[in-house]
Amino acid sequence: MRRVQAAERLQWKGEVILFRRYRDDFWLSDLSTLWTDTQSGGFRQSDKLYVVQTPAKVIERCMLMTTDPGDLVFDPTCGSGTTAYVAEQWGRRWITTDTSRVAVAIARQRLLTAKFEQYKTKAPGTGHQALGGGGSANPGAGFNYKTVPHVTLKSIAQNVALDPIVAKHEPKLDAALKTANAELAKVKPELRTKLAVKLAAKEKAEGKRAVTDADRRRWVLPPENRDKSAKLTVDAKFSGWYHWEVPFDTDPDWPKALAEAVTAYRAAWRAKMDEVNACIAASAEQEELVDQPEVVRGITRVSGPFTVEAVQPPEMSLGDAMDIGFEGEPDALETGFSAPREVSRVNELEVHNVAAYLDQMFRFIKADGVRFLNNRQMAWSRLEPLFEQGSARGASFHAEGRWTPVGEKDSDPDAGCNVGVVFGPQYGPVTAKMVEESIRAGNRAGYDAVVVAGFSFDGAATGIISENEEGVPGKGGRMLRVHLAHIRPDINPGMNGLLKESPKPGAGQLFTVFGQPRITLRKSKAEEGLLEVEMEGVDVYDPVRDKHEPTDASKVAAWFLDSDYDGRTFCITQAFFPDRGAWEKLAKALNGKDGPIDAERFEAFSGTVSLPFPAGKNKCVAVKVIDPRGNEVMAVERV
Repeated sequence: MRRVQAAERLQWKGEVILFRRYRDDFWLSDLSTLWTDTQSGGFRQSDKLYVVQTPAKVIERCMLMTTDPGDLVFDPTCGSGTTAYVAEQWGRRWITTDTSRVAVAIARQRLLTAKFEQYKTKAPGTGHQALGGGGSANPGAGFNYKTVPHVTLKSIAQNVALDPIVAKHEPKLDAALKTANAELAKVKPELRTKLAVKLAAKEKAEGKRAVTDADRRRWVLPPENRDKSAKLTVDAKFSGWYHWEVPFDTDPDWPKALAEAVTAYRAAWRAKMDEVNACIAASAEQEELVDQPEVVRGITRVSGPFTVEAVQPPEMSLGDAMDIGFEGEPDALETGFSAPREVSRVNELEVHNVAAYLDQMFRFIKADGVRFLNNRQMAWSRLEPLFEQGSARGASFHAEGRWTPVGEKDSDPDAGCNVGVVFGPQYGPVTAKMVEESIRAGNRAGYDAVVVAGFSFDGAATGIISENEEGVPGKGGRMLRVHLAHIRPDINPGMNGLLKESPKPGAGQLFTVFGQPRITLRKSKAEEGLLEVEMEGVDVYDPVRDKHEPTDASKVAAWFLDSDYDGRTFCITQAFFPDRGAWEKLAKALNGKDGPIDAERFEAFSGTVSLPFPAGKNKCVAVKVIDPRGNEVMAVERV
């Protein structure tokens, strides 16, 4: 307490002793639960990538409060990838998932074209990191943050370095105070009255609240300056100043000698307080500002390596149940084009669960129809369920009916059904086997079109459609069109109770047919003996004119190449993003002091022609394209 008093950090309010804290002691304040600086209204329209995108500042603040550099962050609702973006920015590892292919495509593009500042880490670095002054490349070592002193009552009370400073200055202050009091004793009563009149005049003109402590010290001289009703530990009738009563400034009506004595006292006091405050600041604890790491100038950082993976459950039919276990060693991956893995039927599965799933899907597709690209939509003039009838067709199809473009009438509503509908499993992808069985059954039934609707499709299934782009020959020379329709994930019955509002039948864009990639595999023009692939765009089926319409490559969000596709696992060997705008921004950011970057290499990122590659052992090439709706579609070519 003695040190705190010597540092003039005590003040009284009534009978309570308070700790006096200055703004410079710690000019920051703790965040409350009310965040007024994170409102989404701060979005610029050009910055928003996703309809429900969370402002980065909200995620940033939560992440900085709860994690350290190198920690792992998981976001089960990826959306536009804001969590992953912020994690990359602040040196956190991340995993994010989403049921929407659109969201994954947006997040992938956002991360690949993002740029960040390089932060200095605490661990020493080697190579280019050491030359850049950035320390280790591993953020897990922690960042060097900006620090600010945090002066507390404890840091002053336990600061023994204050003792010699106080001992040095106290004799000087005592001598200066003695001189000032000697001059104060010479002040005549007339001057005391004149000064008191000044105080009364200010109170009358501006009010009592306008009178400051400095005014009272200057105009009310001892002993009149003391409260006679207060209990004091010093002599209340003493006609001089105590150390804590000396005025901070002087009055023009004071005698010159008194003014000079008070000024000399305050100069000695200022010298003491400057030394005391410097000692307090030097001994104060340093607080790290975790949102202000030290930046390494002249270095632009991009996203670290990451993968985008689709978790495909085992092939299942609607009546199958999956026995999940973790015993034994994992199965070895097969090579080549193997037969689909079968899952045996489990009789204990309640049949009414399957029926309820099919009934819900039937009601949704009947009300909403099927939507194609460019907002073309086919509506049902008639749609009948088959899963309840136990008919022969019901073994292969779940519904059949007739459709027409929206706004048109069926020219022959009494004719037989010409469109069959198959729903994929509730949990699991639509496989090539399901598509092949639908094609055979559709030909036997004489359909003009088959719609295979599912929540996900494996690569082989989309490969079948790409190989039969113009349709499959059917009865009477007619061509059977097969459409893979993606079901919006939030209408899956498994999502019940997880959403604030579940979509209703007729909500729109619940069943969407995606296009097929158009590619050309040829000998490389650049290097002899190698191959190259050109991605020409996506073929979109127009149900009104019954023909495929090509769209150019600029409509493609991203495309990937597997130069040696084994028929089971798609491994990205080359990746391209035709959206030139995002890459141009990154190219400008990386064009630093060392001169222009290789323009041709950056041009390849947004190209439509692959780099040359040799033929693989599987003699098969696969191209996966992200279409304008975010769906992944694949084309397969034999070498």
